[in-house]
Amino acid sequence: MIDKITYFTWMMLFPILLYAQKEDPEILDEPFEIKTFTTSRIICGHSVETLPAHTMDFRIEHRFGDMLGTNGGAQNMFGFDNLADIRIALEYGISKDLMVGFGRAKGTASPYRSLLDGFVKYRLLRQGNHSQISYSVIAGSTFTYMTASSDIAQVNHFPKWTHRFAYFTQLNAARHFGDRVSIALMPTFVHRNYVSSNDQNDLFALGAAMRVKLTGRFALITEYYHGFAAKGLRPSDLYKQSLAIALEWYTFGHSFTINLTNAQGIGETQFIPYTTSDWLKGQFRLGFCVGRKFEFEN
Repeated sequence: MIDKITYFTWMMLFPILLYAQKEDPEILDEPFEIKTFTTSRIICGHSVETLPAHTMDFRIEHRFGDMLGTNGGAQNMFGFDNLADIRIALEYGISKDLMVGFGRAKGTASPYRSLLDGFVKYRLLRQGNHSQISYSVIAGSTFTYMTASSDIAQVNHFPKWTHRFAYFTQLNAARHFGDRVSIALMPTFVHRNYVSSNDQNDLFALGAAMRVKLTGRFALITEYYHGFAAKGLRPSDLYKQSLAIALEWYTFGHSFTINLTNAQGIGETQFIPYTTSDWLKGQFRLGFCVGRKFEFEN
C-alpha cells in the first residue's frame, strides 16, 4: 500500500505535468560560465553545483525495497511494498557560491535509523573563462537519535553520545564537454566515531559520475563510488560499492530524478560505508528524488 509520503510526493508532480515551461537548465545568468549538472545532487551524492543566492530547495528522496532477489519479486511488487529509506530536506543558497542544507532521513534497518543531517557547500570555481574545471568543497555530518541497543556487541549500542555522529568531506571536480556530456570526480573522506570490529573509522572513497544530455529536459546519469579499505577490514562479501543509474527530468522550478541503485541509505555517511546489496543478485531498488525551488527577493 502506498504510504502517505509517497502519495504526497506524487501530488507534487502534477504541477510538473501541467505547467512545465521552456527553460534550458544549463544556461546561467553569469556570462561565460557553464553549468555542469542541473541540480546540487547527481544521484546519491552531491554535484559540483550550488543553489543560486536566496533560493530554497525543498527535496524529497525515496528508496524502495529490492526489485529482485530473495527480498524482491512479484510478492513484494518488485520492491514497492517495502521502504529502504526516505529523506525530506530544506536547502538554501546563501550566496551564488555558498549553500547549506538540513534534512531528516528514516535510515536503513542496519545499522542506523532516525538520522538528522546537515552540510555546507562552497563553490570554488565554475568552468568558464577563468577555469576549465568546476570545483566545490562539501562538509557534512549526520546524527542518529535512535534508541540505543542493549546489546553491547552492536554498533548501535552507543556507549557515548558522541558515537552517534558521523562526518564526511568532499572535493568535487566536474567538467562539461561540448553540448551534452559532463563528467565528475568526487574524492570523499568519511569518518564515523563508532564502528564494528571488522570496520574502520576512517574511510576514503572515490566517486565518479557522467551525465549525458538527451534533450533539453532529459538526461541520463551514472554514478559510482569505490571505497578503499585497509587489508583485513570491511570484507567484500558484506560491503559493496554504490552504483546508480538515473533518468533526470528538469522543468522550470522542479527537478525529478528516477533511479536504480544498490545503495539502501541516503547521504554520504550512509551509502558509502553501508551499502551491502549486490546488483548481480538482483538487490537493487527503484528510487526517486523530487526537488522544488523557491526564490526569495533580497
